[in-house]
Amino acid sequence: MEKTMMLVVCSTLVLLCSTSAYAQKAKSPPAPPLSIVPTPAPAPAPAPEHVNLTELLSVAGPFHTFLDYLVSTKVIETLQNQANDTEEGLTLFVPKDKAFSSLKTPSLSNLTAAQLKSLCLFHALPHYYSLADFKNLSQASPIMTFAGGAYTLNFTDNSGSVLIGSGWTNTKVSSSVHSTDPVAVYQVDKVLLPEAIFGTDIPPMPAPAPAPEVDTKSPADAPDADGGHASSQSTSSPSSSYRITSSSAWSCLVLAISGGMALFL
Repeated sequence: MEKTMMLVVCSTLVLLCSTSAYAQKAKSPPAPPLSIVPTPAPAPAPAPEHVNLTELLSVAGPFHTFLDYLVSTKVIETLQNQANDTEEGLTLFVPKDKAFSSLKTPSLSNLTAAQLKSLCLFHALPHYYSLADFKNLSQASPIMTFAGGAYTLNFTDNSGSVLIGSGWTNTKVSSSVHSTDPVAVYQVDKVLLPEAIFGTDIPPMPAPAPAPEVDTKSPADAPDADGGHASSQSTSSPSSSYRITSSSAWSCLVLAISGGMALFL
């Protein structure tokens, strides 16, 4: 009997322990799996803002004459595409209106449409160059322009001043209008005239002004006390030596005639 009671008690204790352990396991929910948070991708760099060449040349300068040539020849579209759609960029040299008004010879009005377009393209390089880059360009000259072929420019860096030679034109970069990659726009003092259009005959220097006339009158030409001129008097009346010579000649002639008549008598 005692053994039976012991078995019942032991069975009850084992059952209670199992039930308690199961209850504890049921109450504690399973731990959630570790989640990996993805690192956000870096934001793309903003696209560079395109330079509107028409607006830029309209407000700067004044470059109205050059801009009119670019628009009429449609070169402005070529340059704008070069600035916006290529990695090379663009360098443009722009003369002020005064440079065109002071251009006497040769006249751009005599150029054909193709020549005028080439002249406009001659003012551009198909690459972006900062002012510091021209020091290297001076060693690599001549540099081909956007017009291609024989349309080249020579650059010289003179203590920081950029000098440009086109064959017909020698000028310099007088100021920077815009210089942010990929577009550089520089003002020049003169219109760049290519040898490929105007030839190799450099226009001559203007003739010097004539020297002022100098009064070369001799003292004999000075007016006398009567208001006349001594020279006019000397030419209007024979000299005394001329009168003496004429009198002697008549005397000899009279004597000869008289002597001849005496012989006949």
